[in-house]
Amino acid sequence: MLWLIAAFFVTALLYASVGFGGGSTYNALLALAGVDYRVLPLIALSCNIVVVAGSTIRFARAGVTPWRAAFSLTAIAAPAAFVGGLTPIGEGAFLTILGASLVLTAITMFLPVAKDDGGPAGSSRMIVLAAAPLGYLAGLVGIGGGIFLAPLLHLSRWNEARAIAATASLFILVNSLFGLAGQLLKGGEGRFLAAVDFGLPLILAVAVGGQIGSLLALKFLPQRWIMVGTGILTGWVGLRLLL
Repeated sequence: MLWLIAAFFVTALLYASVGFGGGSTYNALLALAGVDYRVLPLIALSCNIVVVAGSTIRFARAGVTPWRAAFSLTAIAAPAAFVGGLTPIGEGAFLTILGASLVLTAITMFLPVAKDDGGPAGSSRMIVLAAAPLGYLAGLVGIGGGIFLAPLLHLSRWNEARAIAATASLFILVNSLFGLAGQLLKGGEGRFLAAVDFGLPLILAVAVGGQIGSLLALKFLPQRWIMVGTGILTGWVGLRLLL
């Protein structure tokens, strides 16, 4: 259990430093530890919420969140996340989708970031079409979806970098809340109690790691270094899970 707490702490530190929650990696770590796959999303989504809630508040206070555009994406994705949380899924399919999403996540970490020049209005149409599938995936396997949304926003030059990070944080937070609601309805009280019993130390670990990650990103480490480190960690865990 101690190694798992340490791994959750490091994951939260890395992901929070680039504006994400880390739900996909939490799920993979729990799967590698042999935890019942039906409990994984409950713990991972709870950790997501703890990590990105602080980021969302900080972005809001800084006045960089493009509320209208961010809410339009989140409003489309959130109901899909709830449906994803309610959807039954077998263990093999769950682990395959999770491992593939981790590898894809790692690849997105190495994509170039667009300059802070804002994006063409037409790019918003593609992003809106992607919102619902990302929300459904988020609820289905217990991730936030922002890890996929942010690269799309950067590549399409949807907005400047800080606005994209703020949008991704809000997207992850709301999707995690709706996905968690769906998972709770699907799993019932027994699965919820099992998640609380096992996951409480992990939630505390990510709460601390997330705060330290935000501090490092703001004051010490170059963002590109953090992105590369996060990509290596995520890719290794995803490949190990698939293999």
